[in-house]
Amino acid sequence: MDLLLVLTYTAICVAIFKIFRIPLNKWTVPTAVLGGILIVGAMIFVMNYNHPYSEVARSYFVSVPVIPVVTGQVIDVPVQGNERLEKGDVLFRIDPAPFEYRVKSLKAQLLVAKADRARISELIKRNFATQRELDVVVSRTDDLQAQLDGAQYELDNTTVRAPSKGFVTHVSLRPGMMATKFPLRPSMVFIPDEGQYFAAWMRQNSLLRLTVGDEAEVAFDGIPGKVFEGKVKSVLEVIAEGQVQPSGSLIGFTGSPPAGRVPVIIEITDPDFAPYAKLMPGGAYGQAALYSQHFTHIAMMRKILLRMAAWMNYIFPFH
Repeated sequence: MDLLLVLTYTAICVAIFKIFRIPLNKWTVPTAVLGGILIVGAMIFVMNYNHPYSEVARSYFVSVPVIPVVTGQVIDVPVQGNERLEKGDVLFRIDPAPFEYRVKSLKAQLLVAKADRARISELIKRNFATQRELDVVVSRTDDLQAQLDGAQYELDNTTVRAPSKGFVTHVSLRPGMMATKFPLRPSMVFIPDEGQYFAAWMRQNSLLRLTVGDEAEVAFDGIPGKVFEGKVKSVLEVIAEGQVQPSGSLIGFTGSPPAGRVPVIIEITDPDFAPYAKLMPGGAYGQAALYSQHFTHIAMMRKILLRMAAWMNYIFPFH
Protein backbone atom coordinates (compact mmCIF):
# COMPACT_ATOMS: atom_id res chain seq x y z
CA MET A 1 0.00 0.00 0.00
CA ASP A 2 2.92 2.36 0.63
CA LEU A 3 3.99 1.63 -2.95
CA LEU A 4 0.66 2.95 -4.19
CA LEU A 5 1.30 6.22 -2.36
CA VAL A 6 4.77 6.53 -3.89
CA LEU A 7 3.43 5.78 -7.36
CA THR A 8 0.66 8.34 -6.88
CA TYR A 9 3.20 11.03 -5.91
CA THR A 10 5.35 10.07 -8.90
CA ALA A 11 2.37 10.38 -11.24
CA ILE A 12 1.54 13.82 -9.80
CA CYS A 13 5.13 14.99 -10.26
CA VAL A 14 5.21 13.76 -13.87
CA ALA A 15 1.93 15.57 -14.55
CA ILE A 16 3.22 18.81 -13.00
CA PHE A 17 6.42 18.65 -15.02
CA LYS A 18 4.45 18.06 -18.22
CA ILE A 19 1.68 20.62 -17.64
CA PHE A 20 3.91 23.47 -16.47
CA ARG A 21 6.78 22.46 -18.80
CA ILE A 22 9.29 22.42 -15.97
CA PRO A 23 12.73 21.58 -17.34
CA LEU A 24 14.52 18.50 -16.08
CA ASN A 25 17.83 19.60 -14.62
CA LYS A 26 20.04 19.11 -11.58
CA TRP A 27 17.79 21.36 -9.48
CA THR A 28 14.24 20.38 -10.37
CA VAL A 29 14.63 16.60 -10.32
CA PRO A 30 16.47 16.38 -6.95
CA THR A 31 13.95 18.85 -5.50
CA ALA A 32 11.05 16.65 -6.61
CA VAL A 33 12.77 13.53 -5.27
CA LEU A 34 13.76 15.11 -1.96
CA GLY A 35 10.33 16.68 -1.58
CA GLY A 36 8.75 13.31 -2.24
CA ILE A 37 10.89 11.64 0.41
CA LEU A 38 9.95 14.25 2.99
CA ILE A 39 6.27 14.65 2.10
CA VAL A 40 5.46 11.01 1.36
CA GLY A 41 7.61 9.81 4.23
CA ALA A 42 5.85 12.08 6.72
CA MET A 43 2.42 11.13 5.41
CA ILE A 44 3.22 7.41 5.55
CA PHE A 45 4.57 7.71 9.10
CA VAL A 46 1.53 9.64 10.38
CA MET A 47 -0.89 7.37 8.50
CA ASN A 48 0.70 4.08 9.58
CA TYR A 49 0.97 5.19 13.19
CA ASN A 50 -2.57 6.51 13.60
CA HIS A 51 -4.47 4.42 11.07
CA PRO A 52 -2.73 1.04 10.90
CA TYR A 53 -3.20 -1.35 8.02
CA SER A 54 -2.74 -5.09 7.68
CA GLU A 55 -2.29 -6.91 4.41
CA VAL A 56 -2.80 -10.18 6.29
CA ALA A 57 -6.40 -10.69 7.33
CA ARG A 58 -8.64 -13.74 7.19
CA SER A 59 -12.04 -15.02 8.21
CA TYR A 60 -11.90 -17.91 10.68
CA PHE A 61 -14.46 -20.51 11.69
CA VAL A 62 -14.71 -23.18 14.38
CA SER A 63 -14.61 -26.83 13.31
CA VAL A 64 -15.77 -29.67 15.56
CA PRO A 65 -14.13 -33.08 15.09
CA VAL A 66 -16.82 -35.78 15.13
CA ILE A 67 -15.50 -38.60 17.31
CA PRO A 68 -17.90 -41.44 18.18
CA VAL A 69 -18.30 -42.61 21.76
CA VAL A 70 -17.77 -46.22 20.67
CA THR A 71 -15.59 -48.01 18.14
CA GLY A 72 -17.27 -50.12 15.50
CA GLN A 73 -18.01 -50.76 11.85
CA VAL A 74 -19.98 -48.09 10.00
CA ILE A 75 -23.16 -49.42 8.40
CA ASP A 76 -24.84 -46.22 7.21
CA VAL A 77 -23.81 -42.68 6.29
CA PRO A 78 -27.01 -40.81 5.37
CA VAL A 79 -25.51 -37.31 5.52
CA GLN A 80 -24.24 -35.41 2.49
CA GLY A 81 -21.34 -32.99 2.44
CA ASN A 82 -22.26 -29.31 2.96
CA GLU A 83 -25.89 -30.24 3.62
CA ARG A 84 -27.57 -28.02 6.23
CA LEU A 85 -28.38 -30.00 9.35
CA GLU A 86 -30.40 -29.47 12.50
CA LYS A 87 -29.29 -30.53 15.96
CA GLY A 88 -29.88 -34.28 16.36
CA ASP A 89 -29.83 -35.18 12.66
CA VAL A 90 -28.09 -38.49 11.98
CA LEU A 91 -24.52 -38.24 10.71
CA PHE A 92 -23.71 -41.97 10.58
CA ARG A 93 -24.55 -45.27 12.27
CA ILE A 94 -22.25 -47.88 13.74
CA ASP A 95 -23.26 -51.55 13.72
CA PRO A 96 -25.24 -51.88 16.98
CA ALA A 97 -25.20 -55.72 17.13
CA PRO A 98 -22.21 -56.16 19.52
CA PHE A 99 -23.64 -53.55 21.86
CA GLU A 100 -27.13 -55.07 21.75
CA TYR A 101 -25.66 -58.45 22.71
CA ARG A 102 -23.95 -56.95 25.73
CA VAL A 103 -27.14 -55.17 26.82
CA LYS A 104 -29.10 -58.44 26.57
CA SER A 105 -26.43 -60.29 28.54
CA LEU A 106 -26.38 -57.74 31.33
CA LYS A 107 -30.17 -57.62 31.48
CA ALA A 108 -30.23 -61.39 31.97
CA GLN A 109 -27.56 -61.25 34.68
CA LEU A 110 -29.36 -58.40 36.40
CA LEU A 111 -32.62 -60.34 36.36
CA VAL A 112 -30.91 -63.28 38.08
CA ALA A 113 -29.24 -60.98 40.61
CA LYS A 114 -32.57 -59.35 41.47
CA ALA A 115 -34.13 -62.79 41.94
CA ASP A 116 -31.28 -63.79 44.26
CA ARG A 117 -31.74 -60.56 46.19
CA ALA A 118 -35.43 -61.23 46.69
CA ARG A 119 -34.75 -64.86 47.66
CA ILE A 120 -32.07 -63.98 50.22
CA SER A 121 -34.23 -61.21 51.67
CA GLU A 122 -36.95 -63.83 52.27
CA LEU A 123 -34.46 -66.29 53.77
CA ILE A 124 -33.21 -63.62 56.19
CA LYS A 125 -36.74 -63.27 57.52
CA ARG A 126 -36.67 -67.01 58.28
CA ASN A 127 -33.14 -66.88 59.72
CA PHE A 128 -31.75 -69.07 56.90
CA ALA A 129 -29.38 -66.38 55.48
CA THR A 130 -27.12 -63.65 56.81
CA GLN A 131 -27.02 -59.92 56.21
CA ARG A 132 -23.58 -60.32 54.62
CA GLU A 133 -25.00 -62.58 51.93
CA LEU A 134 -27.65 -59.98 51.20
CA ASP A 135 -25.04 -57.20 51.06
CA VAL A 136 -23.03 -59.19 48.51
CA VAL A 137 -26.08 -59.70 46.30
CA VAL A 138 -27.12 -56.05 46.62
CA SER A 139 -23.61 -54.93 45.63
CA ARG A 140 -23.63 -57.30 42.65
CA THR A 141 -27.06 -56.01 41.60
CA ASP A 142 -25.94 -52.38 41.77
CA ASP A 143 -22.77 -53.19 39.81
CA LEU A 144 -24.76 -54.96 37.08
CA GLN A 145 -27.18 -52.04 36.91
CA ALA A 146 -24.27 -49.64 36.43
CA GLN A 147 -22.79 -51.87 33.73
CA LEU A 148 -26.17 -52.08 32.02
CA ASP A 149 -26.56 -48.29 32.07
CA GLY A 150 -23.10 -47.94 30.51
CA ALA A 151 -23.86 -50.58 27.88
CA GLN A 152 -27.16 -48.90 27.05
CA TYR A 153 -25.36 -45.56 26.74
CA GLU A 154 -22.89 -47.07 24.28
CA LEU A 155 -25.75 -48.67 22.32
CA ASP A 156 -27.59 -45.36 22.11
CA ASN A 157 -24.42 -43.71 20.80
CA THR A 158 -23.95 -46.12 17.92
CA THR A 159 -26.06 -43.53 16.10
CA VAL A 160 -23.91 -40.40 15.84
CA ARG A 161 -25.90 -37.17 15.55
CA ALA A 162 -25.21 -33.54 14.73
CA PRO A 163 -24.24 -31.62 17.91
CA SER A 164 -25.92 -28.40 16.71
CA LYS A 165 -27.07 -26.60 13.59
CA GLY A 166 -24.43 -26.69 10.88
CA PHE A 167 -23.00 -29.01 8.25
CA VAL A 168 -20.27 -31.56 7.68
CA THR A 169 -17.69 -31.08 4.98
CA HIS A 170 -15.35 -33.43 3.13
CA VAL A 171 -17.44 -36.51 3.92
CA SER A 172 -15.12 -39.42 3.20
CA LEU A 173 -16.64 -41.90 5.65
CA ARG A 174 -18.27 -44.91 3.97
CA PRO A 175 -20.14 -48.03 5.14
CA GLY A 176 -17.68 -50.78 5.99
CA MET A 177 -15.07 -48.46 7.45
CA MET A 178 -14.17 -48.53 11.13
CA ALA A 179 -15.09 -45.50 13.20
CA THR A 180 -12.89 -45.19 16.28
CA LYS A 181 -13.28 -43.26 19.50
CA PHE A 182 -9.67 -42.08 19.49
CA PRO A 183 -9.50 -38.26 19.41
CA LEU A 184 -6.55 -38.20 17.00
CA ARG A 185 -8.66 -39.71 14.22
CA PRO A 186 -12.06 -38.02 13.84
CA SER A 187 -14.57 -39.62 11.50
CA MET A 188 -15.96 -36.32 10.21
CA VAL A 189 -15.51 -32.58 10.57
CA PHE A 190 -18.62 -30.66 11.63
CA ILE A 191 -18.92 -26.92 11.07
CA PRO A 192 -21.39 -25.34 13.53
CA ASP A 193 -23.64 -22.61 12.22
CA GLU A 194 -22.30 -19.82 14.42
CA GLY A 195 -20.85 -17.44 11.87
CA GLN A 196 -17.26 -16.56 11.12
CA TYR A 197 -14.67 -14.41 12.83
CA PHE A 198 -12.64 -11.93 10.81
CA ALA A 199 -9.17 -11.31 12.22
CA ALA A 200 -6.61 -8.79 11.01
CA TRP A 201 -3.02 -9.54 11.97
CA MET A 202 -1.59 -6.19 13.01
CA ARG A 203 2.02 -5.26 13.68
CA GLN A 204 2.80 -4.81 17.36
CA ASN A 205 3.47 -1.09 17.13
CA SER A 206 -0.12 -0.68 15.91
CA LEU A 207 -1.27 -1.41 19.47
CA LEU A 208 -0.40 2.17 20.42
CA ARG A 209 -3.46 3.41 18.56
CA LEU A 210 -5.80 0.41 18.77
CA THR A 211 -9.00 0.87 20.74
CA VAL A 212 -12.04 -1.39 20.89
CA GLY A 213 -14.87 0.25 18.99
CA ASP A 214 -12.66 2.06 16.47
CA GLU A 215 -13.87 2.25 12.90
CA ALA A 216 -12.46 -0.37 10.54
CA GLU A 217 -12.71 -1.31 6.88
CA VAL A 218 -12.19 -4.65 5.19
CA ALA A 219 -11.45 -5.59 1.58
CA PHE A 220 -11.63 -9.24 0.50
CA ASP A 221 -9.48 -10.63 -2.30
CA GLY A 222 -12.50 -12.59 -3.53
CA ILE A 223 -14.67 -9.45 -3.81
CA PRO A 224 -12.61 -7.04 -5.94
CA GLY A 225 -13.46 -3.37 -5.84
CA LYS A 226 -15.54 -3.62 -2.64
CA VAL A 227 -14.70 -2.24 0.80
CA PHE A 228 -16.91 -3.01 3.80
CA GLU A 229 -17.25 -1.03 6.99
CA GLY A 230 -16.81 -2.54 10.43
CA LYS A 231 -15.47 -1.89 13.89
CA VAL A 232 -12.83 -3.29 16.20
CA LYS A 233 -14.58 -5.87 18.35
CA SER A 234 -11.65 -7.10 20.42
CA VAL A 235 -7.87 -7.23 20.58
CA LEU A 236 -6.52 -10.58 21.69
CA GLU A 237 -4.10 -10.19 24.57
CA VAL A 238 -1.69 -12.98 23.66
CA ILE A 239 0.11 -14.15 20.52
CA ALA A 240 1.15 -17.68 19.65
CA GLU A 241 4.86 -16.89 19.39
CA GLY A 242 5.07 -16.30 23.15
CA GLN A 243 3.21 -19.31 24.49
CA VAL A 244 4.92 -21.77 26.84
CA GLN A 245 3.60 -25.23 27.64
CA PRO A 246 4.68 -27.62 30.42
CA SER A 247 7.57 -29.84 29.34
CA GLY A 248 10.77 -31.32 30.59
CA SER A 249 12.88 -28.76 28.76
CA LEU A 250 13.90 -25.28 29.83
CA ILE A 251 13.30 -22.27 27.62
CA GLY A 252 16.43 -21.38 25.70
CA PHE A 253 17.58 -19.00 22.99
CA THR A 254 17.94 -20.87 19.72
CA GLY A 255 18.01 -17.92 17.35
CA SER A 256 16.01 -14.80 16.74
CA PRO A 257 12.33 -15.77 17.08
CA PRO A 258 9.71 -14.12 14.86
CA ALA A 259 8.14 -11.05 16.41
CA GLY A 260 4.60 -12.20 15.70
CA ARG A 261 1.52 -10.15 14.96
CA VAL A 262 -1.43 -9.25 17.15
CA PRO A 263 -4.81 -10.69 16.08
CA VAL A 264 -7.55 -8.05 16.05
CA ILE A 265 -11.14 -9.26 15.69
CA ILE A 266 -13.20 -7.05 13.37
CA GLU A 267 -16.97 -7.13 13.28
CA ILE A 268 -18.24 -6.30 9.79
CA THR A 269 -21.29 -4.06 10.26
CA ASP A 270 -21.80 -2.95 6.66
CA PRO A 271 -25.30 -4.05 5.49
CA ASP A 272 -23.96 -4.34 1.93
CA PHE A 273 -21.85 -7.31 3.07
CA ALA A 274 -24.88 -9.54 3.76
CA PRO A 275 -25.36 -10.81 0.18
CA TYR A 276 -21.64 -11.51 -0.15
CA ALA A 277 -21.32 -13.28 3.22
CA LYS A 278 -23.07 -16.36 1.84
CA LEU A 279 -20.69 -16.49 -1.12
CA MET A 280 -17.45 -16.13 0.81
CA PRO A 281 -15.92 -19.43 1.98
CA GLY A 282 -14.64 -19.87 5.50
CA GLY A 283 -11.02 -18.80 5.58
CA ALA A 284 -11.42 -16.06 2.94
CA TYR A 285 -8.37 -13.80 2.67
CA GLY A 286 -8.37 -10.02 2.72
CA GLN A 287 -6.94 -6.73 3.95
CA ALA A 288 -8.01 -4.44 6.77
CA ALA A 289 -7.49 -0.86 7.89
CA LEU A 290 -8.24 0.57 11.32
CA TYR A 291 -9.00 4.23 11.96
CA SER A 292 -8.21 5.83 15.30
CA GLN A 293 -9.53 9.15 16.61
CA HIS A 294 -6.19 10.87 15.95
CA PHE A 295 -5.33 12.80 12.77
CA THR A 296 -8.71 11.93 11.29
CA HIS A 297 -8.02 13.96 8.15
CA ILE A 298 -5.18 11.56 7.31
CA ALA A 299 -7.66 8.66 7.52
CA MET A 300 -9.07 9.73 4.14
CA MET A 301 -5.76 8.90 2.53
CA ARG A 302 -5.78 5.44 4.07
CA LYS A 303 -9.33 4.89 2.81
CA ILE A 304 -8.35 5.88 -0.71
CA LEU A 305 -5.34 3.56 -0.66
CA LEU A 306 -7.44 0.66 0.64
CA ARG A 307 -9.92 1.17 -2.19
CA MET A 308 -7.10 1.27 -4.71
CA ALA A 309 -5.83 -2.02 -3.31
CA ALA A 310 -9.34 -3.47 -3.54
CA TRP A 311 -9.54 -2.53 -7.22
CA MET A 312 -6.15 -4.13 -7.81
CA ASN A 313 -7.70 -7.45 -6.81
CA TYR A 314 -9.27 -7.50 -10.26
CA ILE A 315 -5.74 -7.81 -11.66
CA PHE A 316 -3.99 -9.64 -8.83
CA PRO A 317 -6.72 -11.67 -7.12
CA PHE A 318 -4.34 -13.81 -5.11
CA HIS A 319 -1.32 -13.13 -2.93
